Amino acid sequence: MRTARDCGVYAGEEVLLVAMELSSTKWRLAMGARGRVRQVTLEPGAVEAFEEAISRGKAKLGVAAGAVVVSCYEAGRDGFWVHRWLALRGVRNVVVDSSSIEVSRRARQAKTDRMDAERLLNLLQRWYGGEAGALRTVRVPSVEEEDARVLHRERASWVEARKQAGNRLRGVLAAQGVRTEGSIGVWGKRLDELRTGDGRELPPQLRERVERRVGYWVGLNRTIREMEAAQRERLRRAGGEGAAVLVSLLMSLRGVGQQTAWLLVWELFGWRSYGNRRELAASVGLVGTPFDSGESRREQGISKSGNRRVRTALIELAWLWLRHQPDSALSQWFVQRFSGTARGRKVGIVALARKLLIALWQMTRTGEVPSGARLSRAA
Repeated sequence: MRTARDCGVYAGEEVLLVAMELSSTKWRLAMGARGRVRQVTLEPGAVEAFEEAISRGKAKLGVAAGAVVVSCYEAGRDGFWVHRWLALRGVRNVVVDSSSIEVSRRARQAKTDRMDAERLLNLLQRWYGGEAGALRTVRVPSVEEEDARVLHRERASWVEARKQAGNRLRGVLAAQGVRTEGSIGVWGKRLDELRTGDGRELPPQLRERVERRVGYWVGLNRTIREMEAAQRERLRRAGGEGAAVLVSLLMSLRGVGQQTAWLLVWELFGWRSYGNRRELAASVGLVGTPFDSGESRREQGISKSGNRRVRTALIELAWLWLRHQPDSALSQWFVQRFSGTARGRKVGIVALARKLLIALWQMTRTGEVPSGARLSRAA
């Protein structure tokens, strides 16, 4: 249970509440105190202008110059640097989950930066007054924790680019009836052997286009391999210390590879603590969203809120778990309940992903291997 102090209430202190509506072109500040509201517009990242606006706001609203400033802004494109920037200036700031902000149910909604800032200020006032559900805040990672997530996230973007480049290349060749099998890195070295559907060699300009696309794909593939080598080197240097221990622990399970273990640790287990399994599942959107009103009762599926990277990886890992860990208790549970239709298996794989997430979380906490699971040969 959250107490009033958790929500920011400090008895007897004078405070200026500031809601910040951030965009790439301007910052809109809505300041509130003593039942009055003042709004100003600033250039993005204007340090001196921000401090001057706060000082002038305190004077206009009748707040003491030394009053505490409590602010908030929505999590978005500006990331967490604004939060750290405010903290250095003594501002108590919270980052708000944008999807949790209340919205009007009218068919047509008026929306301006002024109105958005004022609504956010109203929610901040309620939250600061002790209403814990008025705002849902985001846990802000440290600079080190945020930096640790760069490598695997960048790799994921390069993998997606490689996939798109490969599909485009195969599409270009398929338009000429050229059949390609295996890796692009293999047949890309033997372009002289490729023939169109009617038996001709590749025309000169098409040949040049294919060579460029092959070279682009090879460059992407080389970059990805370098990133994976950098991951292995970091694990080797870390030895048995820090979060690297958790990565090695998860990799000891058959079916759990380096990328999945790395993702789970640096996105979840290595930098956050969870009170129970419900908090854990909610952080990646693997919780139900029931609709129970009057006589209408139905399940709307999982919430899909939270970390989508981890949620996607867990679904993939669940399928791999069935293949590599068929004798585990989780796989046996899946087979008994969802071995019927294809749709049932798709629904069941989400349930298995949730159970697998909880089991791996327990493993990182206690070292206990999931029931019936087998370790890899390397482990």
